[in-house]
Amino acid sequence: MDPSSKSFWIFDATPDFKDQYQTLANLGYSCEGIFLTHAHMGHYTGLMHLGREAMGAKNIAVYAMPKMIAFLKSHGPWSQLVSLENIKLQNLKVDSLIQLTNGLSVSAFLVPHRDEFSETVGYQINNNSEQVIFIPDIDKWNTWDRDIDSVVMEADRLYLDGTFFRNGEIWGRDMSEIPHPFIEESMNRFDGLSDVNKNKIHFIHLNHTNPAIRGNSESARRVLKKGYHVAQEGDMFIFKED
Repeated sequence: MDPSSKSFWIFDATPDFKDQYQTLANLGYSCEGIFLTHAHMGHYTGLMHLGREAMGAKNIAVYAMPKMIAFLKSHGPWSQLVSLENIKLQNLKVDSLIQLTNGLSVSAFLVPHRDEFSETVGYQINNNSEQVIFIPDIDKWNTWDRDIDSVVMEADRLYLDGTFFRNGEIWGRDMSEIPHPFIEESMNRFDGLSDVNKNKIHFIHLNHTNPAIRGNSESARRVLKKGYHVAQEGDMFIFKED
C-alpha cells in the first residue's frame, strides 16, 4: 500500500482475493496491479473475481512470467479476462526492477517448484532503504541456487513458505510429491541465525492441516518461542520514510 497515492498492489490472487480487495478498497485505496508467483490454484484463481460475472474490472495490470502469461492467454476462463480487457498482462523478467512509485520497486526471482504449468517466482519489494522478501512456495531451501541464510540477513522482513509444519502431516499421502520446506526444517536450518534475523521471518501459506495455523496450538507457540512468527491477517510492515 502506498498512502501518498492511495494505491495498492496485491501479491498473488488467492481464492480470497475479493475480500482482500474489498478490505483495501474500503480504506479508499485503488488497485494498481497484481503480481502472480505461479499457476497453482491458491495463487491465481482469485483473478476470476475481476471478470464479467463479478467486478467487471478494467485493465488491471497483472504481472507474471512468460509461461504464466501464456497459460492465462490460452486457457479459459482466464483468457476471457484478457480478451474483455478486465486484466492487462505485464511480462516480468527475472531480476528486472519494476518501479511502482518514486520510492517503491519490485523485482521477481526464480525459485524451484513443481512448475507443471508455469515458472515459480518470489518477489523482492524495496523502498530506498529497506527490503521485503515474499516466497510463498518453494520446494526445499537446499534446492535453490541462492543461499537463503544470506537472503534472510540482507532483508528487513521475510514472508516465507510455511505450508506444512512437519513430515507426515497429511495422512495417507507421500509428501515428497508436494515438496515444501517444513516449518520444522526451516527452524532447524535458521537455528544458527541471530535473534534479530529470526525475528524477521514470518511463515505464510499455511495449509489447513498445519497445526501452527491455530494460534493457541503447541506448534504455533513453538514457532514464537524459537523467535519466528506465523503471519496473521492484518499484520503490517511499514517502510521507514527516507
